[in-house]
Amino acid sequence: MSAEESLMVRLHDDHAAVLYAFVQRYVPDQQRAQDVVQETLLRAWRNLDGIDLAGGSPRSYLFTIARNVLTDTWRAEQRRPRLVRDDEALARVPAPDEVEAAIEGWLVTEALDRLSPEHRGVIHALYYDGRTVAEVAEAMEIPAGTVKSRSYYAVRALRVILEEMGVMR
Repeated sequence: MSAEESLMVRLHDDHAAVLYAFVQRYVPDQQRAQDVVQETLLRAWRNLDGIDLAGGSPRSYLFTIARNVLTDTWRAEQRRPRLVRDDEALARVPAPDEVEAAIEGWLVTEALDRLSPEHRGVIHALYYDGRTVAEVAEAMEIPAGTVKSRSYYAVRALRVILEEMGVMR
């Protein structure tokens, strides 16, 4: 192990717990406090030449770095927009009403009622029941080509009816 590595191990072993206790006074979240201690030790490692072991304990130097990391973290948080959660305000926001969907459903039902029974039956089986052309042909006992042509003309008739009702332009 190199001299730098042994110095960092010793700094961590001797001072990490005290730094953590110091940081926790300002950062209540454990994970964030650990991050600040880790950043402090990382900055100390980057500036090992600034640590004077002969002059005494490097603890005050590490506290200075920790204070700088806390200040940098605080300043960064101040620059970020804060998410605000106000449950009372959210409760007062009107829920999206379903009036529009109800009106559209009523209009489509009205338009379908204006179709001939044969056309309405094909549209209902294909689009509402989700059946295939072959299944509809078998159920109605008509050829598949007839199902296709009825659906084609039913959709065209629906378009005209919806335009008359003012829904489509």
